[in-house]
Amino acid sequence: MELGRELAAISAGLDLLYRSRNRNAGILDAEGLIPVAVAEVVPQRFNSYEEAEAALLSLRDRLGQAETALRGDWLDEMSDSLLALIATFRGDPITFAERLERQIRVDVRDIPDEAITGYHKGIREALDELGFRGGSLLEDFGRWEEHARIPEDKVLDVLADFQRKARARCGALATALNAYWLDDEWIKPVARRDVPYSAYCDFPGRQVLLNVGFPYTAFSLKHLAVHEAFPGHLVHLKLRERRVMEGLMPLDAAQVVTSSASSALFEGIADNGLQFLDWIETPEDHLGQHLQRLRSALRCRAAWKVLGEGQSLDEVVPGIAAASLQSSYVTRSRLAFLHHDLRAPFVYAYWCGEMAVDQVWSRTAIEERGTFWAYLYGNMHTPKTLPTHWNSRRS
Repeated sequence: MELGRELAAISAGLDLLYRSRNRNAGILDAEGLIPVAVAEVVPQRFNSYEEAEAALLSLRDRLGQAETALRGDWLDEMSDSLLALIATFRGDPITFAERLERQIRVDVRDIPDEAITGYHKGIREALDELGFRGGSLLEDFGRWEEHARIPEDKVLDVLADFQRKARARCGALATALNAYWLDDEWIKPVARRDVPYSAYCDFPGRQVLLNVGFPYTAFSLKHLAVHEAFPGHLVHLKLRERRVMEGLMPLDAAQVVTSSASSALFEGIADNGLQFLDWIETPEDHLGQHLQRLRSALRCRAAWKVLGEGQSLDEVVPGIAAASLQSSYVTRSRLAFLHHDLRAPFVYAYWCGEMAVDQVWSRTAIEERGTFWAYLYGNMHTPKTLPTHWNSRRS
């Protein structure tokens, strides 16, 4: 596991260097490159990005020493994503398309129209089943959302209740992961306002920070309960913390590195939580799933139009808001990070990550699910390594 220890030290050193050169007071800058580390990592100290680059290139020369083919491919993709981040930090010429390919490890640009149309169709069918029909999609959705909206003073309690229910449904997954500690884990919902996110998993503080300025339905809170907590970020990070401590995962698994090769699967695991728990049961759940995927896809489209095509937010927001069935205010708030150098490509981690995990999960037989969970949670992955090595181990 020596290459993993070396990669972790380089990543920690790059984080320190990035923080030293970005001492702004904003929330996103304060997080640095590594917002969470679940084990102590001694950083390799760098005085310049060139020194960090040289350390990564040296590591890449020794990728043949990796313990397995999966680890070799993971280290290859992760180290290259850090090289792309260095190029961004240093101000080197690098296109947004190249950042998506090298940092997030996806080849998506704009989202296909047929995907957006499919989500709209699914929402339309669910609204019809729920009795909200007779108007346009936007009108009928607006009436349903108004009917389904949870009062602001209730959202924290509803979120906490969904977290308890989600934890109770994690039995099969906990068994597959040998996560006997799961029933004792908890993360407290806490209200926040005027922040650039809807919810945030503060793993060290064991809090879910919820932006109560956004509107929520029961489904959106149900989704956040699984995404941020059970079986999403809380479970994933706790598992990595324990396995690194026990020597079952290499030290690089202790780090959450923003806008890197690890980002898509970190978010993809969380966004597949409802599927993992077999918890999409009602017309409201189906509507909510289509809506969540729609908005995730359209945030990618907005990012591409702004950063790939050079349009302004003022030009992009109205069309994205209308297609998202969302107000321009909320849409603009959710796109606030697009001009943050480190965070800009991260929006693709959600939709692309969810699709990457779903494409494998949806083809996994029921009797193989436990093995798949152990493989998924127990290794570091990218959108490419996940299907490649899962399929190769089954062949």
